[in-house]
Amino acid sequence: MEASKHQHHSYLVLGGARSGKSGYAERLAKASKKDVIYIATATAQDGEMQQRIAKHKQDRPASWKTIEEPLALADTLQQWSSTERIILVDCLTLWLTNLLAQPDSRMQKELEQLYSCLADLPGTTIFVSNEVGMGIVPMGELTRRFVDESGRLHQRLAQLSDTVILMVAGLPHTIK
Repeated sequence: MEASKHQHHSYLVLGGARSGKSGYAERLAKASKKDVIYIATATAQDGEMQQRIAKHKQDRPASWKTIEEPLALADTLQQWSSTERIILVDCLTLWLTNLLAQPDSRMQKELEQLYSCLADLPGTTIFVSNEVGMGIVPMGELTRRFVDESGRLHQRLAQLSDTVILMVAGLPHTIK
């Protein structure tokens, strides 16, 4: 991992379902040889999701600390970031889905907090998110809103991130 000119380095790893984005982000975190804080945005609302979460946790190194945070991402990043750590956020897609269920004012507040805190975080942050804007425009209003909001989120984070990777069929493509 290259040393950056400033104290913080952020990665945005985008890809479709099963594109290899989480695995790539985890390899990036492992390669750093730093302490890893894994921020999981998923909430176990049913048995199948509980099993998925348990399997993911089991697959990660035991030394990684997992924090489940479905909404207050910026606060959690500020609390846990340090120069000795890598923060891996998996994933922004579920975080945004969770925020869409909240009042609009809460969603806008969380998004703005994330954008404004990023440059001041010490250490390294790796964000993982689903690229959902490459298919057909969805029929349902909520789904269309999700696609619009995730597109805006990705554009803004791509501008703010030092490195942007697009995963396709398990292969990383550096686009910034």
